[in-house]
Amino acid sequence: MTDQKQTIEDLKKVREQAPLIHNITNYVVMNSTANALISLGASPVMAHAVEEMEDMVGLASALVINIGTLSEKWIEAMHIAGKAAKKKGIPVILDPVGAGATAYRTNTSKSLIDEVKPDIIRGNGSEIMAIAQAGFTTKGVDSTASAESASEGAQELARLSGAVVSISGKTDHITDGRGITKIKNGHHLLGKVTGTGCASSAITAAFASVNNNLVDAACEAMIIMGTAGQMAGARADAPGTFYAHFLDALYQINGEQIKKYWQHDG
Repeated sequence: MTDQKQTIEDLKKVREQAPLIHNITNYVVMNSTANALISLGASPVMAHAVEEMEDMVGLASALVINIGTLSEKWIEAMHIAGKAAKKKGIPVILDPVGAGATAYRTNTSKSLIDEVKPDIIRGNGSEIMAIAQAGFTTKGVDSTASAESASEGAQELARLSGAVVSISGKTDHITDGRGITKIKNGHHLLGKVTGTGCASSAITAAFASVNNNLVDAACEAMIIMGTAGQMAGARADAPGTFYAHFLDALYQINGEQIKKYWQHDG
């Protein structure tokens, strides 16, 4: 279980190393995800062409596969990149956006888990339950299930897949199938801005690139997201200004704020 000192040290590593995070992600969030990574101190690249997958993975420190806007070619690229990343030994983070909303999304998520074997699966409660329990339905890409209600399914998914499972929610839940860490940082306006969940997956990749303990890396990412949300929420009372302050917070966050807002249970 990560602690304050380790989280602060790993944030420093991200900023010193500026790891290149390869994102195969959706049209809706490309800009906001890139801005979140840059603000934190990492380096984003958004590359989707099948023809450059292996070359781009060869340059990257971690890979994010986000299924938010699917197409046949993109799914092919996800599989090529995921297998290349596993061969290289860099962490793969899967964000199963909207899993459960359609069979196409759910089946794509399950195929990627079976064939690529991601290191971390990060989603909201509905998405995780949709993968873990057939027949559960989501409302578009929004969650209709809390992280708490999805925690049992998350543990089973972690045991079956071998991946760490990170569920975002009012209280975030991270599990490797043996125990659960609960991250209580956050702000309600994080749920009012498109792409904060996708940013969580990208930031998870950044921390996984500097910390081989994937449970700790997943926890650190959600601590940073939640703390930045609280910092932004102290300065904004509506989504537009909140988002600007959120990016500022990712840029400004330091050990003092991590200690001030520290809220998690092992």
